[in-house]
Amino acid sequence: MSNESSTQGRAVVIGDALIDEIHDERGVRELVGGAALNVAVGLRRLGVPTTLIAMVGDDEAGAHIREYLADHDVRLIASAAPLGSSRAIVQRAPDGEPRYVFNEAAQRRSIRYSDEARQAITEAGLVAVSCFPFDVPAEVDALAEATADARLAIDPNPRSGMLSDRDEFVRGFERVAAKAAIVKVGADDATLLYDGDLDALRARLRDLGVSAVLATAGSDGAVIESDAGIVSAPISTLPGRVIDTVGAGDATLAAVSASLVDAQPDDAGEWERLLQRAMDVAAATCRAEGGLLRTPESLADAERGVFGS
Repeated sequence: MSNESSTQGRAVVIGDALIDEIHDERGVRELVGGAALNVAVGLRRLGVPTTLIAMVGDDEAGAHIREYLADHDVRLIASAAPLGSSRAIVQRAPDGEPRYVFNEAAQRRSIRYSDEARQAITEAGLVAVSCFPFDVPAEVDALAEATADARLAIDPNPRSGMLSDRDEFVRGFERVAAKAAIVKVGADDATLLYDGDLDALRARLRDLGVSAVLATAGSDGAVIESDAGIVSAPISTLPGRVIDTVGAGDATLAAVSASLVDAQPDDAGEWERLLQRAMDVAAATCRAEGGLLRTPESLADAERGVFGS
């Protein structure tokens, strides 16, 4: 494990955990995944003690998810999964982008907040929420109540195969996001949920009261807007070819969140430095398949034969 940060604060991540069943020219294989799970593991690899609150079944897939989290020293507080563990069938489109088909468990995912979960949230310096069912009012009510006093980092991360009501999703997302320390949105989010204008979405979220907005635009890099101003960073150039972009967004959120666990930056220079570091981490993560966060340092260690990721 690559533990690079001396951060003493704790983080909680709330959202999805699943099995990605990948179909491509090499055949079929399975990887443990899910946006929230990737963020939780990424935070831990960056040195932040992290708890994941997610729905995980008592089945073979759930056993793989639990083992993976244990291997990466991420604590799991599991909600019951009456339909079993979530699964996504992933196929590559001609443009190389993944296309997802989710099983019924993933489409009907639900999270419950036990006393253990509430205690973990209370003790966390930051609570990250990703790929949450914001289109289910009861789920949003429970999330809002459980995180009422928490500092939040939110990535709506809507998936068309899970989205049942776009307007309700936007209402639920904006309700919780309005008090967030940071919200991450991407070009895909703007297209699926709004009118496709990422800059307008960034402005809307700031008007709602979001402290900082991280807007990612693929090959065009990323922007953070906060009270300190607007800073930007291009995508990072690293040795080696891009293998898989699936985990880039989750790695970006994890890297930014790791820097926010203890405190919010005071000035634009601090925001710019943490954003550039996040771009470096995202670029390193794209140099291998799957959503496991990598860093430029871990890639260098691997080249020297040192196990790092």
